[in-house]
Amino acid sequence: MAEHHVAVLGPIPRDHITTHRGEVIEKYGCAMHTAIGLSKLVGDQGTVHLVSHVRKKDEAAVKSILADFPNINTDHITSDLDQGDVIRLRFVDQNNRIEKQTGFMNPIIPADVNDLMHCEAFVCVPITDYEVPLETLQHIRARSKGSIIFDAHGPTNAISTKGDRFLKYWIDRDQWLPYIDVLKMNLEESNCCWFDKEIDPEALKAFDEKDISHLPAFAAHALERGVKSLIVTLDANGSAVFYKKNGELRQELVSAIRVEHVVDTTGCGDSFAGGLGYGLLADPSDFIRAVHYANALGAQRTQGRTFDVFKSRKETDAMIAANYSEK
Repeated sequence: MAEHHVAVLGPIPRDHITTHRGEVIEKYGCAMHTAIGLSKLVGDQGTVHLVSHVRKKDEAAVKSILADFPNINTDHITSDLDQGDVIRLRFVDQNNRIEKQTGFMNPIIPADVNDLMHCEAFVCVPITDYEVPLETLQHIRARSKGSIIFDAHGPTNAISTKGDRFLKYWIDRDQWLPYIDVLKMNLEESNCCWFDKEIDPEALKAFDEKDISHLPAFAAHALERGVKSLIVTLDANGSAVFYKKNGELRQELVSAIRVEHVVDTTGCGDSFAGGLGYGLLADPSDFIRAVHYANALGAQRTQGRTFDVFKSRKETDAMIAANYSEK
């Protein structure tokens, strides 16, 4: 069996989290969730290459954690410029949070990924708009046959001069779409991606967090410009998956995997992206299979505060079979 190679591009922020129950957690997040979840699925069948920049004082701690996962290559985690993300999250309820960012990773540029063009998939999980630039996606597309999975969390989030993180419109979206195979986002972010040329200020006040009526038009627009699948997560309602079959736009709703008790939702989106990356290795066009793995990793992420929540391929397959085999 050929060995799999998957690259994960994104920050490894030092997170300071206050849960909605008032508990305080400090840990490394974002791309760590993606890479470790992926590594558990890949097992001894391949390597996960984690590409990130961190502060010098964090590098040893980050690599020490990752040393427990022998199939994660940490050669592309560097601290040359001594820059890394530092995030403070305060959850107001289980799913909503107030964010501040006080440290900033230097962007992942083409030179950082030059020797990874053999990878079958590139899972990009930026959390802020500068971290994985368009030129890096263009560089990958020109030199690799690997699938590019991209999380729109990055280009729809920015930072104020006071460190407040806030949503913004992805105004230059159409310049990015030709270089993305699978575009992943949540419903709130989708409203930052689909907009008229001019915005009615009154319409901005009327955002319905459960309304998905704009998604088919957005999906058609994205797929016409090169995206192969748009996947929008809908929290407890699962994921809306858009793709083309026989030239026609298809829309499927994939139910979420229910869990009895949610401990911590931090990193669920990053874990979901890792599941997508793994699910597309066997068949880059089987988006429903990929979402099954994505939902499984997202559900696993909620079950604790450490990386021990992630399960092996065998255990995850059993989880998927129990939830989707009869659906």
